[in-house]
Amino acid sequence: MTETTFDIRGLSAGYPHGRAISTGLDLTIARGSFVAIIGPNACGKSTLLRTIARLLPALAGSVLLDGRDIRERGAKELARELGLLSQSAEAPDGMRVADLIARGRYPHRRAFSAWSDADEQAVRRAMEKTSVLELADRPVDELSGGQRQRVWLAMALAQETDVLLLDEPTTFLDITHQLDMLDLFRAINREHGTTVVAVLHDLNQAARYADRIVAMRDGTIVSTGTPEEVLTSEVMAQVFDLDCTVIADPETATPMVVPRRR
Repeated sequence: MTETTFDIRGLSAGYPHGRAISTGLDLTIARGSFVAIIGPNACGKSTLLRTIARLLPALAGSVLLDGRDIRERGAKELARELGLLSQSAEAPDGMRVADLIARGRYPHRRAFSAWSDADEQAVRRAMEKTSVLELADRPVDELSGGQRQRVWLAMALAQETDVLLLDEPTTFLDITHQLDMLDLFRAINREHGTTVVAVLHDLNQAARYADRIVAMRDGTIVSTGTPEEVLTSEVMAQVFDLDCTVIADPETATPMVVPRRR
């Protein structure tokens, strides 16, 4: 039997004191998988991811991480198990890149403990992987949107967690850096067995990189499965109201969604 990282049952997700955006969600995410969540704007993708990360409380139902409810974990314990790249992260004014990335080591450090060689090496590896080493001494607020996105990713990688949650990780990146980052996520997934769950807008990138795809609309899960099972013309019509044909990507043989002229 495949080990599960997340077992989500009867989940209602939304904001406290507000209406639920999603209700009755059931989803299992296998350990070591690369899962892409797709769907139109405001369908509940990011809300689901934020609830899995416990940034939002579950309004009903449960999220089990390796068999334990995430509500049973302390904040530091949870941060050692999962890293999150959020859409809306902001750094304090004037903070240097290296100092922000170093914050990713906080979950691994004991109170009053000294900065260690292991911390230093983890930060350096994260900076090298995301190509921000040359930005180390620059203030984060002086960087471009794409540079900031890579710095926040480096902080998440510096946590060295078994789970990586990515909310639209290629936002602000040009196509070359998008592919560089997706290649990096896949390498981390394949080489280290890290479970990757990413909200992605580009359907063809989702097909190329993910093992499993979760398609959402109006707060519900419409379809889940392999790219071949989910990225069909029928499901795309149901999820996006999109009239399209699906062909094999000439580079990877994965599904490629080609919209018809409107």
